[in-house]
Amino acid sequence: MLNRLANPGSFMRWSGPAMVPLALVTAATLAIGLYLALVVAPPDYQQGETVRIMFVHVPSAWLALFFYMVMAVAALGSLVWRHPMADVSQKAAAPIGAAFALVCLVTGSLWGKPMWGTYWVWDARLTSMLVLFLMYCGVIALWRTIDDPARAARAVSILTLVGVVNIPIIKFSVDWWFTLHQGASVLRLGGPSIHSSILVPLLVMALAATLLGTTLHLLGMRTEVLRRRVRRLELLRAERLEAPSEPVRPSARSEVSA
Repeated sequence: MLNRLANPGSFMRWSGPAMVPLALVTAATLAIGLYLALVVAPPDYQQGETVRIMFVHVPSAWLALFFYMVMAVAALGSLVWRHPMADVSQKAAAPIGAAFALVCLVTGSLWGKPMWGTYWVWDARLTSMLVLFLMYCGVIALWRTIDDPARAARAVSILTLVGVVNIPIIKFSVDWWFTLHQGASVLRLGGPSIHSSILVPLLVMALAATLLGTTLHLLGMRTEVLRRRVRRLELLRAERLEAPSEPVRPSARSEVSA
C-alpha cells in the first residue's frame, strides 16, 4: 500500500474513482448529522438552543487538530523518508486545517457571547487555538513564497514540526490552567459524560466532518499532483526553447547543386 501511495501515478489512478462514492457518502452523512443536530437533539436545560452550535464547533476543533497532525506526519515523511507524496499531502492539508480552525474560532465566539457575555477572552484554549490558526496561515504563506516545491517542502516541514508543541497545549490547556472551557466530556477515561441524545448527533457530525475533510484532502492532493505535472512540462518546454539550436549543415545534394 505504501508503494502505491508513493507513486503519484498510482495515487491518481485509485483516488480518481474513489472521489464520487466518497463525496456521496460524505453528503449523506452530513445530511443525517444535520438532521439529528437541528431537529432530533433536544435543547440543553441551561444553554437552550445555543447548544446546537456545539455540533459544528466541536468537530471543527477536532479536525483542526487532526489535520495538523496529518501535516506533522507528512513533514516527517518528507524530511526523513523522502516520501514523494508526503509534501503533496502536507500542502493539501494546510488550507483544510486552517478552514476548520477558523470555523472553530468563529463558532466558538458566537457560542461564547450568550454563555460568557463576550465574543472573545484570552482564555488558554482560545489563545492556543488562535495560535494554531496562525500556524496554518504561516505554513500556507511559506508554501506560496518559495517557488521550488522541494525547497518549500523542507522549509514547511521544519515549521510544521516546530508548531507541533502547540497541539498538547490545546488538548490539555483546560487541565493545566484555569479556563472558561469545560474539561473533556467525550474522550475521557470514565467514558463520555454527555447524554446519548446529544452524544449521538455529535459523533455523527464528527464523522461527517472527517469524511468531508478526507474528501477535500484527496481532492487537494490530486490537484497538487496535476499542478506539479503542469509545472514540470512548462519547465521542459522552457528548457527546449532556451537550448541553442544546432546549425543546419548543408546536405550533399545542396552542395552538388551549388
